[in-house]
Parts: sequence; C-alpha cells; structure tokens
Amino acid sequence: MLPGIKPLAWVGLSLALSAAWAGDLEDCNAEVPEPPPAVQPPAEAYWLDARTLQWPGLRLQAGERVRLHHARAAGLRAVAGEAVAGADGAIDLQPSAAALPARFRFIGDGPRFAIRADVAALLREQLLLVHEAADGRVIAATGTQTPGALDELYAAAQAVADLGAHPARARTRFAVWAPTAQRVLLCRHAGPEAPAMAAEPMHFDAATGVWRAEFKGDLSGQAYRYLVDVVTPSHGRVRNLVTDPYAVALTADSRLSLVADLASPALKPRGWDAAPRPAPMQAATDQVIYELHVRDFSVGDASVRPAWRGKYLAFTETASDGMRHLQALARAGLTDVHLLPVFDVASVPERGCKTPTVPDAAPDSEAQQAAVMALAAEDCFNWGYDPWHFNTPEGSYATDPLRRVVEFRQMVMALHRAGLRVGMDMVYNHMAAAGQARKSVLDRLVPGYYHRLDARGRIERSTCCDNTATEHLMMAKLMIDSAALWVREYRIDSMRFDLMGHQPREAMERLQIRVDAEAGRPVQLLGEGWNFGEVADGARFVQASQLSLNGSGIASFSDRARDAARGGSAGEGGDDSVRRQGWLNGLVHAPNALAEARPEALLAAADMIRVGLAGSLRGFELTTWRGEHKRLDAIPYGDQPAGFASEPGEVVNYVENHDNQTLFDVNVLKLPLGTSREDRARVQLLGAALVAFSQGVAYFHAGQDILRSKSLDRNSYDSGDWFNRLDWRYQTNHFGSGLPPRQDNFGKDGRDWALARERLADPSIAPGPAEIAWARDVFRDLLKIRAGTPLLRLPSAAEIKKRVSFPGSGAGQNPVLIATRIDGRGLGGYRAVLTFINAATTAQALELPEEAGAHWALHPVQRRGADARVRDAARFRAGRFEVPARSAAVFVLE
Repeated sequence: MLPGIKPLAWVGLSLALSAAWAGDLEDCNAEVPEPPPAVQPPAEAYWLDARTLQWPGLRLQAGERVRLHHARAAGLRAVAGEAVAGADGAIDLQPSAAALPARFRFIGDGPRFAIRADVAALLREQLLLVHEAADGRVIAATGTQTPGALDELYAAAQAVADLGAHPARARTRFAVWAPTAQRVLLCRHAGPEAPAMAAEPMHFDAATGVWRAEFKGDLSGQAYRYLVDVVTPSHGRVRNLVTDPYAVALTADSRLSLVADLASPALKPRGWDAAPRPAPMQAATDQVIYELHVRDFSVGDASVRPAWRGKYLAFTETASDGMRHLQALARAGLTDVHLLPVFDVASVPERGCKTPTVPDAAPDSEAQQAAVMALAAEDCFNWGYDPWHFNTPEGSYATDPLRRVVEFRQMVMALHRAGLRVGMDMVYNHMAAAGQARKSVLDRLVPGYYHRLDARGRIERSTCCDNTATEHLMMAKLMIDSAALWVREYRIDSMRFDLMGHQPREAMERLQIRVDAEAGRPVQLLGEGWNFGEVADGARFVQASQLSLNGSGIASFSDRARDAARGGSAGEGGDDSVRRQGWLNGLVHAPNALAEARPEALLAAADMIRVGLAGSLRGFELTTWRGEHKRLDAIPYGDQPAGFASEPGEVVNYVENHDNQTLFDVNVLKLPLGTSREDRARVQLLGAALVAFSQGVAYFHAGQDILRSKSLDRNSYDSGDWFNRLDWRYQTNHFGSGLPPRQDNFGKDGRDWALARERLADPSIAPGPAEIAWARDVFRDLLKIRAGTPLLRLPSAAEIKKRVSFPGSGAGQNPVLIATRIDGRGLGGYRAVLTFINAATTAQALELPEEAGAHWALHPVQRRGADARVRDAARFRAGRFEVPARSAAVFVLE
C-alpha cells in the first residue's frame, strides 16, 4: 500500500462523524486535542488553475493513463499493483498544452493534464492522482496541491470585506472563508466562560467560498468557534473546532473567539476618540526608532505598580523610571517605539504563567540558566514570534485577557502623549502551528492552502516555523486586512515586517496603499529583506527583499555597515566569535589574542562603513581603498552588491536589535580582554554614532543606550525575564547574570560556554553606574544632533549624491578615522557638516587643506555635551581636524 492512502478513523475531536451528523453541540463544547501522528502521503502534483494539473517527474509509457480519484469520506486506498479502492468515482484526464503560469515557475518538469469536471466540488473531497496501467492497476499515486485552483475559483473572495464577526444593533453577521469544507457550523456561547448554547448551520456562497450566518440583535460579548468538516492531507476527513482567523477579541488563552465591535465605547479608553497623536512624518528618514519588548520594558521596574509590571498599562505610569527614560529619549529626538510582537501569540500562557526562582549564583555559573530554562515553556516570557491570531492583541500583556483591547489602546495613547509614534513588529511569514496541531488555525480551516509547500507537499520551514504563503490570494488578503485593522483601530504609526523577504513585493505594495488609506497619512513600512530559503533569488515570486524592493519606498535593514562594524556574522561560534573582529571593536587596529586579520580587511571594512553612511544607495559613487571610483552597487558584499537601495527611505541602519548578541556582548567577545570599562562604553557609543550619522532610517535596540547585556546570550527569545532585563535606574547592565542558556550558547564541544565563562568571571568587564550614565547621556546627545541637523537625514538619493562625500577615503586612507562631509548650501541651516568617527585607541587627525580658510566649529550639542573628551579635545585648526581616541565628533560650518 502506498504510504498514507488508507481510511483514517480519527476525526479531529476523536468523535466519529455519523450520517446524521449527531452530537454537534457536544462537539462544540469539546477541547481541541493534540492530534495522533500524521500519515502524510506525498502531494507532488499541482493544480495550475481550475482546469489544469501538472505532475512533475511523471513518465508515462504507451498504454498508461492518469486518473483523478475522489472520495467524499476520504477512504481512498492505492496499493501498487492493485486497483484503487474506496473511491466515489474517477475522472480520466487528457493531455493539456496549457502554458505554465509564471507563479509555478519553480516546479519541476512533468506532463500537464486537462480536467473537465466540477472542480469546486472535487476540492471538497479527498483527491488522489493515480498513474495506472491499462488494466487499472496502480503504478504510482500522489496527492495534489490545491492553491492554484482555489485562487482561480474563488478570486472574488479577495473583495469580501466582512470576514469575521460583525455585530450591530439590528443583527450580527459571521463569515469565514473555507471553500473546501463539506459543512461548517457556528458554535455559539453566551459568554467567555459559558458552554456552547447552539450549533448553528452556516450557508455556503459558491462564488466566494465564504460560509455565512446571521442573527438578530447585537451579540457583542458572546463567544464562538467554527465546527468544520473537512478533508485533510494527513488525517482524512475530520471535524475541526477552530477559532476565527479574523477574530478581533479572544477569551483567555485564545480558547474562544469573541464577538466585539472595536468601535464600541466599551472597548475605548476614556478620551480615545479625541486623543492627540504625533504629527505625520514628513520623510521616512526622519524616523529614529527604539525597538522594545512590552514585558522587558517594565517587568523589573519597581516604580511601576506590581499589577502593571510587564503589562500594557505600565506605559501609562507617566512617572515611572521606564517612562521617564522614554520621555527623555523623545525630547532628545526619538520618534518611534517599535514593539516586538503584540498580536496574539501561542507561546505564553495568558493566565497562570510561572516565574522561575533564579539562584544568587556566580556570574559564570550554570545555575541561573538551568532555573530559567526549567520553566521556559510555562513562564511569562517569549519574544512572541509565534503568531496564533493576527488581529487580536496578546492577552498576557493585559491585566485580564478580556481587557486586552482597552489596555492596548491605553498604551498607545500614553506613548502618543509622550510624543512617540507606535510601531509594531508584524509576523505574517509563518504561524505557530499548522496541520492538525492544536494551535493551528489556518490549516485546520483550509488544509493545504495557507502554507507554502515543498515539492512533496510538506510545509516549508525555512523561517523557523510553518511558513505561510502570502503569494496565495487569501493569505495575502489576510495579511493586508490585518495590517489595515491595526492602523485603523489601534492607530499604529509604522510597521516592521519579520522576514519580509519571504513575502511578495506586490503584496507589500498593496499593503502600503491600504494602510496609508486607512490611516489618512503615510504609514512607514520596513522589514527584514533577507534573501534565503525556498523563495531565494525570486524562485517563486519577486520578493520584498533588499535587492528587489528598490523603488518601492519600503525599507529593509542593511547588514552592510552592521557586519563591518560588529565583525563576523550572526551564525558564527567558537573561536570565530572572538577572532572575527569588526571595525568598531579592534579589527587590525586593536587585535585580540585570537585575531588573524590582515590590513586589507580593515580597509575593506572602512569602505563598507562608508556604504552605510551613504545609505547603501545603489547609485552613490565612492573611491575605494584600492583607488577605484565605483557605484555602491558595483562594490561586492559577499555575493550581493553593497548598494541595494534606490532612496534613503528604503534603508534601515542599525548595529543592534533583539536578534543575536547585544553590541555590548559582541564587544565583550571581540575587544581585547584588557579593554577598560570606559573604553567599552566608548566603543558602544561609536556604534550608536554610526547609526545616528548614516543617511536612511535610524534604528536602535532598547537598552543599547545603557550598555545592555544579555550575559552573552545570542538568542534570548525564550530565555525568560532573567536574561532580557533592563534597568531604568542605570545601576547595572546585567552582564554576569550567569552563563547564557545552554540550548543556543553551548557551542561545539562547549567552546562557546568556555569563552563566555572566561569573560563572565572577569570583574573588570561589567560597567558601573558611571559608565552607564555616561553612555545614556552621550546617546541622547547623538539623538539631539541628528534631530537638529537635517543634513544627517536627507530625504532623497539625489540630494545625497549631490551633497555627501568622504574626505580621506580612497587609496592611502587612514581606515580608523572616517569622515563624512555634507554640503548644506541652499537648504538653510548649516552651510556644511563634517562627522568623524575615530575607532582607534589613540587620537587621529585628518588634514583637509581645502578647508583651511573655513570656520568649522564643534556642533553646539557637543560643545556642552556629556562627552568631556570630545568637548575638550576635538578641534579644528587651519585645515586640520583632530578627533580624540574612540570618539565621534561633529563639526559644523555656520
């Protein structure tokens, strides 16, 4: 028997389907179980549209045929050498000369077949494409991948504007897209904790694939789920109890969807409708972003009332240490707080999460991480990159999950009052679960549609988890509708898209148009445009990736200057994590004990820093260390061009975010061990200066300004509060909180832990309050400089090409001192600006004879700034600029 082609007795809720479909109400009250092991047959054939199938790799001999067998009860059996059994019927297929649609350019060669049948009805049954001998014996069999047919048959569903539950005074409507379901019932509950009181039939619209139900009156506050009879690829015909993917409210732990009208006064904080918000951004390059996790912000802040720590409401405590910190950053020039995922996530219990007791152990002990990780699956912390429901705020951040909508809005109001725009981390590229898993939603409604599949029909997982397929019409619609909801209902100002390169550019451009329209103002979009996985290099569609987004106005993170500054790469480990220094932390100019780099590496890194300072623009021209005059898109960065953006608003500059080690921790590994606390702080602020002085969008990680450490944890997504702490009283940066969690930090043969142990045990590394306060104040000076100096955030590539240059670059350069000159003539304000970053351990100078007659002065902010070394020792004399060791200085021509 071919694998998996057999009747399956299990039916989703372990309840047999009967001819009378008995027990509907009982089924509505069941708990969703974990399924038995999947028996997943291959699905190697593709529906190219609603008329054509292609079977890659199939070789037909004379006299053989291909038939499509179908069975409503999903009892098909195909055994090699025998006739197919359990079918309700079979359809003979004929060869087709249809062209291969562009969306399927990635599939392998194979014959195409035309089908003449009621395909919409067939897709509600179990299907098996069978290669048969002339006498009907099975030679081979495969399942089919259905999105091509579903997208053609139900293209009209893209225009459906009322998916989900919609209460109004006269009636309440429910709508769910489930075109392959055989039957859908609406399970209704009188309230969040009440048992189901009815299992109502829903009615199918054949034009859209939407099931609908309508009831008199406003049912706000009632709970509901869908009871769906559907054929799955892995478990045959099942009865699935599923929450609503368009739900805007949920009960605790997302057990039930709730009927809610987000325009209802009951779901609005006092003053919501008239609440002020920051003015629209004039240019994308005006953004200065602070990436922050809701729980990190306040869980350790003793100035917040205990019940609000780690919650949305902590942002409403205007006199707390954390809010005073954000208010000070806003006054200095911060524009946006970007929140790590705040939609409903699957990894944190919304009630009853546990807090580990972490022992008071040595700074290099294993004990702390052992205590944290013992409760990691049950604790209150996760980054949240595991979406469950896209359209509902996460309930663990609310004082009660039923108050999540109101309290989220209170948080937004509080940040807006502080003068800060609110950004969200949007994660549409994968789901927390798929298939028949208990926390799967999309795949239990329309099996095989919402997720991207490989050539055998298995879900791709290149993102980390179960990849979604936003190239499919209704997954793109869900993403766009969801983003529009957050902008419209929660006044989100900007968005960061996780692994955006796994989404089509076309879908992202439609999303941009939609959210701008909903907001009535520009909503800035940025994201991770990384190019990898099954979609890499445009294999399936034109991606929303670095190289493909140019000209779209959508920004992507630049790893060019980031990697040059930090050294190494995100995936390095062992001795490489020490050996591979960056421009900031000693490459060639301050080698550590394992360093092996040659001088050419420092010169190349210096040029890559300049690429970042110029906004990674394709058309900007630079004279390289080899003396070659090149456009940035002609300078290699690995196998890609260094310049990838068309406009500065399309690039995000950063040296640290939530991923990987913090900059402080990277520097702990790469700086020479004897580096002083003061110099560690100075190197950290050079990284901040690099971002502040670069053309494009400036992006900082929360705590970067106060030397944040995660005790060398390279992947703290599930490392609990302990390894993700922030101290808004500026007493500690939490370096030396114990060895980081073993699972991602042990390294080959324990080498990473050995390197960490050596450093964590060194009492000379952790900064004290003086270094932390110094870093805080110098960082704020950098924000003030950027905010008060428009030349550092020019709005167009044309202006940057016209005005930006790099004195001292080219052959014979001094690679540890990087100068950027920006001509301000005709713009008002400063006639010119010169920024300097000196990474060396000694003072450096740059002779510019052409400036000898000019009257350059230190920037007004730095003349009275927190960095005494710059205030006292950065100077200009007769064409000579002097910059003290490990310092960033800005000179202005007034």
